[in-house]
Amino acid sequence: MGWWQISADTLAGSRFVLSPLAETFASLRLLHAARAAHPGERAWLDAHLPAYRARLAADPVTALLVPSALGTVWIADFLTVTPRGEETFEEEVARVRTVPPADARAQLRVSLGGPLPAPLDRDDLAERAADLLTHVWEDAVRPYWARRRRVLEADVVARVAQVGRGGWATVLDALRPGTRWLGDNRLQVNAHELPPREISGAELLLVPVTAQRVGWVSSEGTRRYALVYPCAGALAGDRDRGPVPAGLGALLGTARARVLLLLGSPMSTSHLVAVTGQGLGSVGRHLRVLLDAGLVERCGRAGRSVLYVRTAAGEVLAEAGPVGRTSRAGARVGS
Repeated sequence: MGWWQISADTLAGSRFVLSPLAETFASLRLLHAARAAHPGERAWLDAHLPAYRARLAADPVTALLVPSALGTVWIADFLTVTPRGEETFEEEVARVRTVPPADARAQLRVSLGGPLPAPLDRDDLAERAADLLTHVWEDAVRPYWARRRRVLEADVVARVAQVGRGGWATVLDALRPGTRWLGDNRLQVNAHELPPREISGAELLLVPVTAQRVGWVSSEGTRRYALVYPCAGALAGDRDRGPVPAGLGALLGTARARVLLLLGSPMSTSHLVAVTGQGLGSVGRHLRVLLDAGLVERCGRAGRSVLYVRTAAGEVLAEAGPVGRTSRAGARVGS
């Protein structure tokens, strides 16, 4: 397994950041695999896979570059430049474009585990990768970025709240398969047999993306490391997560019942807005009614956001039907 040695100071100073480029690369991987994790991803693939395949069909070199750079164990580093936080997509992809040709070829050999195919022994690999990422961003990510950003921000709020409740170990254990806290200042970052790496004193960034079944690590020299993980499933899926139980919907109203079902784990108002697709005012009104009824309660803060969770009485209602139990399990994943 691959693991990092992390000092207490490095872990305490770690932070969550959003990256438009990471979101775009995760989308590129989803387009390449063409396998959806949930109906929302399926609809997105149906809408954007034809243009992606047409783009590669018109450019055989880039079509060969993609599977080669994705590799079998390690992704070519020039596709996954390490986020710095607060950068635009254009600023991030510019760093991809300026990777020296010799470095790009060397990284591609690592991902391939051997020599380059003749068509890829060239100087414009990083530029081609940047062009393809720009295509994916413009066609398949930017039109959805406003909502995706809200979803990612909501995930960060939930993770920060989890740090406050159970410490960093509980967060790191739940980021993605293959990632877990081993104790003794050791963080397992993947299941591959790779040498351990000492990152104490460096900056550690945690970067959510909405695509499921993805995750990777990257580094910028020895001063900055990033661990990219899939956003919690309860957030990343489509807004309609199945019907609300009829009895609960009749009692509370469908929209208000959905809010109650989602509060099996602490969520903020903005978190609920991102997940449900309801307006801020509507979510606020539902929370006030649920608070007055004793079905939810305030349970703390994450930064400036107030967090809400179901009370024991709310649990009784949420557990009344099988759909309620399923929704609750989904909410626990996002805690």
